[in-house]
Amino acid sequence: MNGSQPQRVALVTSGAVRLGRAISLGLLHEGYDLVIVYRSSEELAQSLKKKALVVGRRCELVKADLTEPDAAESIVQYAKDTYSRLDLLVNSAASFEPRPLLTVEAEHWDRVMSLNVRAPHLLVRAAAKMLADTKGSVINITDLSAFQPWLDYPHHAVSKAALTQLTRIQARALAPEVRVNAIAPGAVMRPPEWPEDQWQELADKAPLGGPGSPSDVAEAVLYLAGARYVTGQILTVDGGRLLCP
Repeated sequence: MNGSQPQRVALVTSGAVRLGRAISLGLLHEGYDLVIVYRSSEELAQSLKKKALVVGRRCELVKADLTEPDAAESIVQYAKDTYSRLDLLVNSAASFEPRPLLTVEAEHWDRVMSLNVRAPHLLVRAAAKMLADTKGSVINITDLSAFQPWLDYPHHAVSKAALTQLTRIQARALAPEVRVNAIAPGAVMRPPEWPEDQWQELADKAPLGGPGSPSDVAEAVLYLAGARYVTGQILTVDGGRLLCP
């Protein structure tokens, strides 16, 4: 960054692991300082902080349970106290719990909704003023279950459909000061419990063939963070899989 530009700051939930980690690394290399929210992955969070130092950036860590309603205000206040600004909020934290529809109890439903939908709402609400001050933006991470009826992940799919609609509502409500978009990744990172052959079979359904990578999503985040005339959009990063039955 040169002296005429203020240092940009991004807050990434679940930013130390899996897809969130790839997003965090992409932002670090693009010159952002970070606030990383983690719940239990302290070792990975600390290793990300060390990586930030290597590239000359700051990475501050906040341990929080985003299913707790009070967590959002505390996280955003920490960002304010630490950096005094916020340019980008990436809502990456989510659960991915398989369960047949008729076995989804109230507790399962509420746990998924509180993390996948309510937390992004509360974080955006808490951060709206800081983001407006910097003409910043929000990027919500959804997935293809927002558009497809995934029978093995019914409550997850409903939560991602809700997050997709929430993105559009946030975009209208916060305009013109704050832009809000979402990314719906396809097969970019194999779930730990999935066997390789199942993963490959799914990835091969994409017209572009084979799986993508977390870096594809990180690149999409950087694009949307800088796309000053784009808001309320859901960018699918799926090799075209959504086009297929």
